[in-house]
Amino acid sequence: MSKNILDCAIVGGGPAGLTAGLYTTRGGLENVTMFEKGMPGGQITQSSEIENYPGVTGDITGMDLMMPWPEQCQKFGLKHEMVEVKQIRKDGDIFSVIMSDESITHSRSVIVCTGSSPRRAGFKGEDEFFGKGVSTCATCDGFFYKDKEVAVIGGGDTALEEALYLAKICSKVYLIHRRDTFRAAPNTVKRVEGNEKIELILNSTPEEVYGDAMGVTGIKVKDKEGNIRDIEVPGVFTFVGNDVNNQTLIQNDGTFLCDVNEQGQVIVDLSMKTSIPGLFAAGDMRIEAPKQVVSAAGDGAVAGIAAISYVDELLN
Repeated sequence: MSKNILDCAIVGGGPAGLTAGLYTTRGGLENVTMFEKGMPGGQITQSSEIENYPGVTGDITGMDLMMPWPEQCQKFGLKHEMVEVKQIRKDGDIFSVIMSDESITHSRSVIVCTGSSPRRAGFKGEDEFFGKGVSTCATCDGFFYKDKEVAVIGGGDTALEEALYLAKICSKVYLIHRRDTFRAAPNTVKRVEGNEKIELILNSTPEEVYGDAMGVTGIKVKDKEGNIRDIEVPGVFTFVGNDVNNQTLIQNDGTFLCDVNEQGQVIVDLSMKTSIPGLFAAGDMRIEAPKQVVSAAGDGAVAGIAAISYVDELLN
């Protein structure tokens, strides 16, 4: 096999990308590189508590869970380049992986595992105060509000889990949700409802975060009757879903390299194959992704096995 062309390029270093790297290298592909602009591990490394990963019991953070994964993959020959991939193209049977510095790596197959990013809630002041009191990471920023009051926006598993985490640090947590029921696991909902430090503000939406030169000083919330409540807090955490990181698939003419749905999620089959032969997508960026670590890892394994078959057929 030519050393000038990769057998497989993996774009993204979260659970899906790392598992794809493990399976492709251990399965026989000799020249596999994972491109991840930061440290491997993915978005889950920001999670304060993991309690639903099979075989893992006790208190463990997302960072703790992911720490041994890169070493395991590299043992079988996976290489990691800490660079940002700008675009993926295909010419004939060969893919071009174009970096932000315009350098190009060629590969016979590509597994895209770029995941998703926290979505902005869209209220007034959110962008102005992002990083200055507005955050999407309780693990990263929660300590700044030790013994202070904070607000959490959202109603899914992440919002409720992070509200519970913040309740351990902060004096009070206001949990703001636009409905009167939650989309989180029943056990998590029960824990939130039973926590004396968490006040539920339901059927309400954030109107505005305000502050001064030092940062956030409060948030205005509107209920379904139109009443405005002013809550003085120095910190606001938003957990309202994620947007797919599909930018690497956008071509020069503005179209996508492969088929995507209306939300920009990559359309794949059960083997994680896209509409383009040799291109696979795994993890949070693919259609109907459960957005769970165990699911992303499973996707990565499936994509890795499929990539091995594709490359073997291409060369033989």
